[in-house]
Amino acid sequence: MQERTKAIIQILFGLAIAAAVILLNDKIAALGNYGYVGVFIISALSSATLFIPAPGWAVVIAMSTILNPVYVGLVAGIGSAFGELTGYMVGDGALDIAGRKKYEKFLTLIKKNDAIAILVFSFLPNPFFDIAGIAAGAAKVPVWRYMLFCAVGRSLRYVLLAWLTVQFFP
Repeated sequence: MQERTKAIIQILFGLAIAAAVILLNDKIAALGNYGYVGVFIISALSSATLFIPAPGWAVVIAMSTILNPVYVGLVAGIGSAFGELTGYMVGDGALDIAGRKKYEKFLTLIKKNDAIAILVFSFLPNPFFDIAGIAAGAAKVPVWRYMLFCAVGRSLRYVLLAWLTVQFFP
């Protein structure tokens, strides 16, 4: 029973964070005034939503014209990885409720290819990365490993986006 309660709390916490970000979206943009710290916070919050994309990339574009674009990309990527923990937590909790045996083959596949899958899906601009985060949590991929490959993929994406911005819109 204790494991089930923990799982329910994880799911509710992840969903509560996502809902708060959606409800406070207009106030979050003001954080851009805080430089790199603002980029980190906005990226984390915009990535904390589940299945409803928030425009964190817009901050990367805007701030890369003011601040060092490489640093903006790195900070945004790391912040985004922290925000993606909501999907991971929901997946970890959902597996505890749904039962592990039903998903054993799928979870084995995810565990076997977790690094490349997380890296590629976090780099690609797609709204389905939440599924990868949920799958990683459900597969019990170590959180440090999930964060590392998510941060690398997101940082690469945001550095590229920031660099392209300053190259074509100086």
